[in-house]
Amino acid sequence: MQKINLTNLGLTDGEAKVYLSLTELGSTTVGPIVKKANVAYSNVYDILHRLMEKGIVTYIIKSKTKYFQAVSPKNLFVYLEKKEKELQAQKEALQFILPQLENLQKEKQSQEAEIFIGTKGLRSAYEKLFSNMKKNDEELFFYIHEKEFGEESDRFYASIEYLLKKVKTRGICNKEYKSSPFIKKAKYLNIKFVDFPIPGHMEVCNNFLLLVSWQKPIVAILITSESLSSHFRNYFNSVWKIAEK
Repeated sequence: MQKINLTNLGLTDGEAKVYLSLTELGSTTVGPIVKKANVAYSNVYDILHRLMEKGIVTYIIKSKTKYFQAVSPKNLFVYLEKKEKELQAQKEALQFILPQLENLQKEKQSQEAEIFIGTKGLRSAYEKLFSNMKKNDEELFFYIHEKEFGEESDRFYASIEYLLKKVKTRGICNKEYKSSPFIKKAKYLNIKFVDFPIPGHMEVCNNFLLLVSWQKPIVAILITSESLSSHFRNYFNSVWKIAEK
């Protein structure tokens, strides 16, 4: 049998073998089909039924015996046109229900937490924090500048300026941060300062909430939670109103 690949037309391997066998055999019973196509006898009737549904195989009955035959190869165009119409109908059906599916996914969003260790881990946490940001999204943060960790923190944020400069940011920090060499240069950051206690180093972006501890070893916890990020955002905006430039 000449090597012809019909699986590219959407036929299974078994369907392709049976159809090609029938094009050579002509009208025939099941036995020769099984032998020629090298398919299991237990499967051949199911395969023939599917090919008949596709409109590319028919049968006649002679002396109470079914004889199967392949229709003209040109009917494969009819089969493909039918598939194309079905696909178009499926696309239209999906387009109609897509908003409902997206809303359902939003309602059922899972909550999870990931832990990152060290400066390399912290960099990975920020890359994920900013990964799905769109043009008008905003990143909010609280940051406590501590003398013990300030130098390392400044070096780290200077190293990820390529990320920070891409995002719209508002931050609330303790007044000690005004003396940081990094923050004096980072004019692209929109920061206000307070002289009262703030919760710690916390950042929120979309549904991500990032918690950072600069104590050795550096630990960052990235939480995916619509509820927590929403509460944090509300709290941040309340403090922002009373903070100083």
